[in-house]
Amino acid sequence: MAPLHNPANLEGIVVVKKVASDVKQVAVFDTAFHSSMPKEAYLYAIPYEMYEKHKIRRYGFHGSSHSYVLKQVAKELNRSVPQLNIITLHLGNGASACAIENGKCIDTSMGFTPLEGLVMGSRSGDIDPAIVIYMQRELAFSFDEVDTILNKKSGLVGICGDNNVREIIESKDEKSKLALSMMVRRIQKYIGAYMALLGRVDAIVFTGGIGENSKYIRERVLGNSFFKDIKVLVIKTNEELEIANECLRV
Repeated sequence: MAPLHNPANLEGIVVVKKVASDVKQVAVFDTAFHSSMPKEAYLYAIPYEMYEKHKIRRYGFHGSSHSYVLKQVAKELNRSVPQLNIITLHLGNGASACAIENGKCIDTSMGFTPLEGLVMGSRSGDIDPAIVIYMQRELAFSFDEVDTILNKKSGLVGICGDNNVREIIESKDEKSKLALSMMVRRIQKYIGAYMALLGRVDAIVFTGGIGENSKYIRERVLGNSFFKDIKVLVIKTNEELEIANECLRV
């Protein structure tokens, strides 16, 4: 489900079981924060039995980050978590948006895997699913080749050959400009959609390596006058601390 992350996580679990079998392990799932999504948000419009038999549904990721940032926003605004309606944007090499209503996730951009949603460093984000069929049937790509293309050779890398946003911003190359415009446009589309779902938005929150450090990207995203009256916050995420706190809670 998360081919760039889960193999390393599972390897860590296996190694600890071998070298320290008496040590209790706690698995903190990045999907957990999104478990509050309503059924109409997490289901795909495919045969219902695909969900019932195979659990194919939207799970969402970056939950540790969105959860941590939510708590920091509550402190920043001097409000309780259940009072908050916010849109959180975790923008890094992997990127996701989250709509939070009354302190709970009601929608997020990543889906069955972290491949869905925003334009990312090397991941495509949203595409027409028929493209996958076309790549296999007409272009003779194997399953593994399609997986590699969409996860490791798409996104910013696929458009301009680079996933370092700082370097892409400084580049004069037309494809670099195009890649940034595509990334910004997709983020704006998700913000607009989540504003419609939430009705009232207390803040748009930027976090993650790009969200925290790239003023250029934040200004491009917020350049749409539709967002001009909404409070904007930049909050440094701390997924490791959120994971540690979850382990402590368990």
